[in-house]
Amino acid sequence: MEPQLLSPLAALFAQSVLIGLSIAAPVGQIGVLAIQRTLNHGRAAGLATGLGAALADAVYGAIGAFGVAGLIHWLLGLKLWLGLFGGCYLLWLAWRMATQAPVRGNGQPQPPPAAGWLRHVSSTFVLTLSNPSTILAFMAVFGALAGGAPVVSPWAMVLGVLLGSALWWLLLATAVGWLRERFDARWQRAVNRASAAALAAMGLVQLAQLVPHWA
Repeated sequence: MEPQLLSPLAALFAQSVLIGLSIAAPVGQIGVLAIQRTLNHGRAAGLATGLGAALADAVYGAIGAFGVAGLIHWLLGLKLWLGLFGGCYLLWLAWRMATQAPVRGNGQPQPPPAAGWLRHVSSTFVLTLSNPSTILAFMAVFGALAGGAPVVSPWAMVLGVLLGSALWWLLLATAVGWLRERFDARWQRAVNRASAAALAAMGLVQLAQLVPHWA
């Protein structure tokens, strides 16, 4: 690598980390899931939930950074169907969350079986990929940053946004895990119901936003 590229790449990497943090930080559907799973199963479950979203962020970031025009056009064409799937998936998650039995006992987190970690990652990976706002945000931001950058910079951009997003989920899981130790176990069902209501509301809003496009 040429020495003169080190400084621009470092600046681009730092920008990408901040982008990953800023897009992950708002407490939306993934944040609600991460908080609820951390309270139920502990910090590792919350972090696994967030990592699924971080990986999806990196995928969309890579598409925007490398400027794969055909794939971008195809994804934008699927925006309505992705939004429909995402809204229905949120409603399904809300139903599962509202009807699940308490999993805590003696104030200690009850970690899921090994397959549970994969489900935590995969569910938020799919949910983030199906969010139309995520598509548009990364296409716009990464497309703008990629303009005029060195050829090798897209990888720095992708790694930066992955690190920034993962850092936010680590901070969130750690903070909620700390608070969890001060929660009485009797609050778990109330937290589950509140989380389910929030996810259901987000799913309904996402579906409602699609109505004008189908009319």
